[in-house]
Amino acid sequence: MLRGRDRQRVAVDAFLRRARTGHGSALVLRGEPGSGKSALLDHARQTCDAVLCVDDLTVLDDDLRRLTEDVAGTRGAVLIASETETFGLPSIALEPLDRAASLQVLHDLLPGLPSVLAVDLAELACGNPLALVELAGSLTSGQLGGTAPPPEVLPESSSLRTRLLARFEALSPRARHVVALAAVDDELTAEVLARVDADAVTEAGALLDPRRLVRSTLHDGLPAALRLQAHAELAGLLPPGPRRTWHAAMSGGDGGAHADALALSAEHARRCGDFATAARDHDRAARLTTAPEEKAHRLLKAAADHWAHGAPHRSRAVLRTAVRLTDTVELRALMDLVVGGIDLGESLPDVAADRLIRAAKGLIGTQRGMAVAALGFAGEAASIAGDPRRHTAVADLARELRRPDEHPVTRLTLDHLIGMSATLSGRHDEAMPALRAVVDLAAHVPGPQARIWASQAAYVLGDATRSYEMATSAVTAARESGYTALVPWALVYRALSALLLDQHTAALTAATEGVHAATAIGQHNAVVDHLTILALLAALRGDAETALHRIETATEHITERGLIRPGTFGAWAFACVDLARDRPADALDRLRLHHGHAGVKVMAAPHLVEAAVACGKPSTGDRALRRYEKWADATGSAARMALSHRCHGLLEAGTADEHFEEAIRLHRASGTSLELAKTELLYGNRLRRGRKPKVAREHLRDAVRIFQSYQADHWVDRARAELRAAGDPTGEPKDHGDLTPQQAQIATLVAEGATNREIAARLFLSHRTVEHHLRNIFARLGVRSRVELTRRLD
Repeated sequence: MLRGRDRQRVAVDAFLRRARTGHGSALVLRGEPGSGKSALLDHARQTCDAVLCVDDLTVLDDDLRRLTEDVAGTRGAVLIASETETFGLPSIALEPLDRAASLQVLHDLLPGLPSVLAVDLAELACGNPLALVELAGSLTSGQLGGTAPPPEVLPESSSLRTRLLARFEALSPRARHVVALAAVDDELTAEVLARVDADAVTEAGALLDPRRLVRSTLHDGLPAALRLQAHAELAGLLPPGPRRTWHAAMSGGDGGAHADALALSAEHARRCGDFATAARDHDRAARLTTAPEEKAHRLLKAAADHWAHGAPHRSRAVLRTAVRLTDTVELRALMDLVVGGIDLGESLPDVAADRLIRAAKGLIGTQRGMAVAALGFAGEAASIAGDPRRHTAVADLARELRRPDEHPVTRLTLDHLIGMSATLSGRHDEAMPALRAVVDLAAHVPGPQARIWASQAAYVLGDATRSYEMATSAVTAARESGYTALVPWALVYRALSALLLDQHTAALTAATEGVHAATAIGQHNAVVDHLTILALLAALRGDAETALHRIETATEHITERGLIRPGTFGAWAFACVDLARDRPADALDRLRLHHGHAGVKVMAAPHLVEAAVACGKPSTGDRALRRYEKWADATGSAARMALSHRCHGLLEAGTADEHFEEAIRLHRASGTSLELAKTELLYGNRLRRGRKPKVAREHLRDAVRIFQSYQADHWVDRARAELRAAGDPTGEPKDHGDLTPQQAQIATLVAEGATNREIAARLFLSHRTVEHHLRNIFARLGVRSRVELTRRLD
């Protein structure tokens, strides 16, 4: 994937190559200050001596206009840098870097930069490359070591800051006044300001950019008198409400009364699910509060609101101030709960688990509901860490807390912890009643979190349909209630339950959506969860290259943060790739030696059995099957019992036929078609080797048809090869029907104008995989170019 400004540099290089071959022309580089225009001009000067470079152009005079026309068809070229104008010439827009590119720039500048600090800097820089460079260069040892808060504005030495403030000083008094209004209220838009003074808005131009980088810089550089005047004017202009209250306070009003009013507004916003507004007003109430304990309490609420609506970096920043204001056990425990929730999404899960257990213990005596919530998060953190000791400790505490007359909300969470701990320990008979109670209670408990627990419980119980319904409901409830932080988590179980239902399209959609949702709010651990699920989906279809690319993308994070649960999913996916490539010994070693998540290892047991039998080690497979069968039998899941019978068919020569036939019956009953095809492929192979080619061909033809319907090309080829070996000289012809879900995604992105590299980044594929799929798309649809494909899809 091209990083930073590499894509634009490639475009400039192509422009220069055309000029060298006698196809000169003019090109405008358009972007904000600090976007990299000058760097690209310098690059052009160094690589070509026939380029006229013009930096920071605002008006194209007649002489320069004629020159842009005269170079056409020559070996010369004109490269112009401008902030907003294109002058009617071809142009390249230097858009702000996205989060991933910004973080990569920071890590290239400062290898080893703490990830939390990198996110803070990327948030402040708003994708501006120069801002990233200057912020990285300004960091102190305290900031790098985590003992000082991150920067809130560009440093005094910043050339970008100097340029922005110089522009501000060059404005007329009327335009400076309008910019001051925008700087003290980041919700004011240019359209609103135009009602105050339209001409001044036009003059201010880019200084009214609503992004944090520009407004924080201007706010910090405003003269105190102008800032006070702006607050006073807005206190008179705005309608009654929290924004007016804030400006009245900042222009000299009664801070205490205004703080209380803002706190009330924040609580109302919370009840409405508007956590962004609640965070803003709680934070402002805290800034107006002088009593340390009350200030800490309001900052804590602001931090919780920031976390809920998906701004964990802001939450951490607020908590850094709050923690120094109080030593109250209850408030400290609540802070641990919020920090633990953040860590669960982006940091070390074992550390998060310990912090959340500590929070639960600190809250038991005063806020029992919050204590139970902390325990629920602690259990999830321990599960991600693959730590049975911590998970058992959480479940033991849940048992101690649980009362006979427990309220449904807290009972659901406690029963979930107790049931999950029992199933992870292999005590399925003990786990099933508790998990069934969780699913039943979720119908009576509002909110997304209850549905996430219920989806997970239903998944363990083998009720894939109920699990999918609960996960889908959780996603909807999280979005409607403003709990953005819970959306990626709910999508994990939506993807897993869809996979259990054999609905690969739905699983692919949920996991892809989960990657983007988690990336958008900085939940890096959830990104890895979804990437490994995507890897498993690709591996099950036999798409080895895509699976390995996704595993590679996730591996660094898995290792760095000890994400054992997604790491085990990744190992499972890798083992499926090994089996597809006829490397059963590698698959066996990967599944047998990987010290991973106990539950995921049980789920992967059918593939371990397949690998063990292929390696001539049936006893290894038999041990894994006993653990899997104990779970499958306890749940009564037809899909899981089908896999159990398939394993017995592989392991037991004398009764293989009846086990394979029963597996096929159960696959059909549960609707798990892809696994049915694999079972028929394995059974067909056994029948062929047992000199029953006619019966083998029946199963193998069925397998080919199913694999074709899933566009699982690798398995189609394997089944057709087996079919030929069973006496069918040609096998089944390939299907040329509709596109696969992934091909449909790629085709849609091509039609939208995306390049292969952009598609690869968007769908977490390698560039070569996109090219491969695109060739297949062209062949299936009978088109020869991207233009024809776009027309076909219109």
